[in-house]
Amino acid sequence: MKIKRTPGEVTFDIFNVVLIFILMIAWIYPLWYTTIASFSNPDAVARGDVVMLPKGFELKAYKQVFEKSEIWIAYANTIFYAFAGTALSMFLMSTGGYVLSKRHIFGHRFLTWFTLLSMWFGAGLIPTYINYMNLNLLNTRTGVLLTGAISAFYTILLRTYFESIPAELEESAKLDGAGDIYIFKNIYLPLSVPALMTVTLYCFVGRWNSYFWTMLILPQADDKISLQVLLRKYVVQMNPNNSDLGSFDSASMSIETFTYATMVVAVLPMLIIYPFVQKYFVKGIMVGAIKG
Repeated sequence: MKIKRTPGEVTFDIFNVVLIFILMIAWIYPLWYTTIASFSNPDAVARGDVVMLPKGFELKAYKQVFEKSEIWIAYANTIFYAFAGTALSMFLMSTGGYVLSKRHIFGHRFLTWFTLLSMWFGAGLIPTYINYMNLNLLNTRTGVLLTGAISAFYTILLRTYFESIPAELEESAKLDGAGDIYIFKNIYLPLSVPALMTVTLYCFVGRWNSYFWTMLILPQADDKISLQVLLRKYVVQMNPNNSDLGSFDSASMSIETFTYATMVVAVLPMLIIYPFVQKYFVKGIMVGAIKG
């Protein structure tokens, strides 16, 4: 039986649809503009003629991107930081979440509150940088990998998901002689794929898009910088005479179209990966929210 909706409910739904549509345009249009500008004539981009469709279709910017070795070196660094950093983060946070999910261990309450405190209080930018400097982690790949290796929020999220797994499974495994490592690897991890995939994607995207700490940690290691740090140089230094663009061909194109093309190449892997893990999002996040 269909329930008659009140005018207020209809108005509320219309408002939500309009608001979501506006937000969708605000999120999608920058990516769309970057894409069409990378294919457009540089003069049209400079004049502001490119709004919704490309003007004067050209591929010179992408040709220049593919010919620059520094971009591919930065690309390789980004791939390494993203995969190795995500693997390190998932190992630390999944094991930490598993330990925190065991309420019977000694000091459980202290460990939980100690983890939560790190979400609310931090050392600050300058003390953290000095700490990296004193540990000789500047201009090293290790320093980049250790930056943001653990997130208290994701650790608590994984802990909550682990707590939702029936305790009877662990008890049965222990009766068969299984240890904690075996139980964690063969029971908890396979049953926690939605949460693990969700956190993995967030960590991977965060690593891929990270530039601030990478820029601070690698002040004198241009061969180790990520693609995002290189992109920042292109975006901030829009004047070809002031930017370190090497063999940039300013006669046939502008640095704007070159930068837009580099952005498209940088974001493409994320657009490819996202649809394959999207199905895990709702289940992986909602279980943590309901059980929290």
